[in-house]
Amino acid sequence: FIAAACRCAPPANRPLPAEFDNCREYLVRELALLPRLGVIMALGSLAFDACLKALAQSGERIPRPKPAFGHGKSCRIGGRLLLASYHPSQQNTFTGRLTQAMLRQVLRRAVRETVA
Repeated sequence: FIAAACRCAPPANRPLPAEFDNCREYLVRELALLPRLGVIMALGSLAFDACLKALAQSGERIPRPKPAFGHGKSCRIGGRLLLASYHPSQQNTFTGRLTQAMLRQVLRRAVRETVA
């Protein structure tokens, strides 16, 4: 299942905080429809923060201090594992900030955690 933290492509493809706030309810509802969801993979820091806010709005306790985003980092929230990856945008892939191997590593961890 793939979900979006922001539903529209704003000017310069840079969503404003208010746009994330306006769309959060959709993500909260989608998470509620997936009660057996064990792993969430956030593609980019904006998605990571959106997931934390959506999980908090769903009643989950978010660790303090707030988990920091970083490629390959993770945190447990309730019964779910939130995995972080750099976004696979051209900006990140063309510059080598995110390589195929790096993305595969996080995807493999998501699969391992799902079957575990």
